[in-house]
Amino acid sequence: MSDLERTPSPYVAGLPYGEQLPLPAIAGWDTFPFGGDLHIRPLERPVLPEPPRHGEEGAESCDECARPDESYLWTDEHWRLTALREPSGLPAVVMLMPRVHHDLTDLPPELTAALGPMYQRVERALFALGGIARVHIDKVGDGAAHLHFWFLARPEGVLQLRGGFLPIWDDILPPLPVADWQANNRVIAAAMAADGGTAHV
Repeated sequence: MSDLERTPSPYVAGLPYGEQLPLPAIAGWDTFPFGGDLHIRPLERPVLPEPPRHGEEGAESCDECARPDESYLWTDEHWRLTALREPSGLPAVVMLMPRVHHDLTDLPPELTAALGPMYQRVERALFALGGIARVHIDKVGDGAAHLHFWFLARPEGVLQLRGGFLPIWDDILPPLPVADWQANNRVIAAAMAADGGTAHV
């Protein structure tokens, strides 16, 4: 079947498009970031085939592949760690990605086997900031085809930031002062380099 002939799966076809849906129970959780008169936006009709993600055509179309090592926080022969391009609301948000252009489904076995130790290493680097209660790890991949894992540092004691809303709180909270953000990035890069690789900040 060609992309032009694709039809929605039974699940997608059965969704309640255009209907007014009720607020979910999570709207009453103490970690829910919003209050007031809220409503759910109606679901829009599916788009098939989906538009290509950035870098879908391969490494030659990928911004991450084209970036020099010096623009990352830390690199080694297999992995690169980057911060966001500007401060956000949390003490640290970084992304780990393989140096080579792969998504998770085609990541070489030797890099796949290294993911667990790399997760631990990045988490320890964020804990090196001090005052971090948890490190959340996300893999989404809807925007870019180059595999990347998000690591978000939840500050200790701010219980309202617990759970799956942490990325939303990162957008809501005022951004860190640039000097503090840069200092945190240096701590993370140095902690990563303590076990090998190169810190670039």
